Amino acid sequence: MNKYNKAEILQKMEEEGVEFIRLQFTDMFGVLKNIAVPASRLIKVLENNCTIDCASLDGFVNGEEEYLYLKPDLDTFAILPWRPQNGKVARFLCDICREDGSEYEISSRWILKKSLERAASMGYTFQVNPECEFFLFHTDDNGLPTTLTHEKAGYLDTSPVDLGENTRRDIILTLEKMGYEIESSHHEIASAQHEIDFSYEDALGTADKLMTFKMTVRTIAKRYGLHATFMPKPRQEINGSGMHLNMRLLKDHKNVFTEENGELSRTGEAFIAGIFQHIAGMTAILNPLVNSYKRLVPGFEAPSDVTWSRTQRNPLIRVCKKRDRSVNLELRSPDAASNPYLVFALCLEAGLNGIQRGLKAPEELKEDIRRLSCEEKQVRGIQTLPENLGRALDAMYQDSLIMEVLGEPYVSVYGKAKRKEWKSYLAQVTEWEISQYLYML
Repeated sequence: MNKYNKAEILQKMEEEGVEFIRLQFTDMFGVLKNIAVPASRLIKVLENNCTIDCASLDGFVNGEEEYLYLKPDLDTFAILPWRPQNGKVARFLCDICREDGSEYEISSRWILKKSLERAASMGYTFQVNPECEFFLFHTDDNGLPTTLTHEKAGYLDTSPVDLGENTRRDIILTLEKMGYEIESSHHEIASAQHEIDFSYEDALGTADKLMTFKMTVRTIAKRYGLHATFMPKPRQEINGSGMHLNMRLLKDHKNVFTEENGELSRTGEAFIAGIFQHIAGMTAILNPLVNSYKRLVPGFEAPSDVTWSRTQRNPLIRVCKKRDRSVNLELRSPDAASNPYLVFALCLEAGLNGIQRGLKAPEELKEDIRRLSCEEKQVRGIQTLPENLGRALDAMYQDSLIMEVLGEPYVSVYGKAKRKEWKSYLAQVTEWEISQYLYML
């Protein structure tokens, strides 16, 4: 993102003819929210005097605070390229604060900032690069989303087979106008599935960009009469959409995951071990929906076992060696329905915990996990990820590190909402059950 001060923002607003300002923030479930104010209220915005009413917002603790304040991060100022040229619209991403200016403890952006500060006190900088997958589906005659597509393209296919190529191109051009550095884009394995990759950046900047990215993708897709969805598993017969997270940890500007010979370092192994020790409890955040667990099943591209490898295709963590002799770690279980601020915070804290405790990673998986039986996995001590949201929530409550990173107020409200979601799902009678049992019994 660009770096601005108040004077530069005032000048740019006037030069560009901006008429409205969107003050955006992310709720605890990873959903982008906003209020819009006219440009004439810019001074009020910059003085952090814009409020939101918490009473109607899910996931906010309704205690003494009826209103909270939005504190815009000036570095996130951007003009939205898809809005009208006359009467332009700008936006800020905001922190959520109390009246006295203190940051709200269940703000997910604040939770990540707090984790990054802890890492900085140890001399570390955390950089990430998410690979965010999504589907482009048709809409019906009323403009409502479907799971239909006429496309038959596969991995890395091009037009005319890839019917979403023009949409993807316009998404990238729009993002570049907003200051993004895009590494690449391509068609994914499933029909109508796409991926756009960013450059490595600090974790807070990347989380901010990811929230804007999802908004941009859906906005541009709508222009083409399509619905873009980041739902983890919209169709059962094809691969789901993930958000593979590439990570590197720097100290004195050096990647500590890399040994001098270009191999995975002992610090990198300890980081992996830390994530593995806490992955069960982290999964309720990394994979936050009932639907998320339809993606994490054997037989598709997503991992379901807790393994790491330099060579195999489907481990939970893949060790990636680059031409420049650097090593990055790719965590492959998260999906894009997750809240990126929390995902990055938990990965960082779990990894640092592994480093601080000198944990040792389990033996590297050097063969195809699909060839191992359940008994063989058990003999080798290979864990599996939680099979559903209910089990993931149980594991979250049992993990003291997660309780510490997210805070008891956050876990309490989040857990209550997700338990309600899980119980609602369990009460549903599905078409599968009707077809399986109605005739037989």
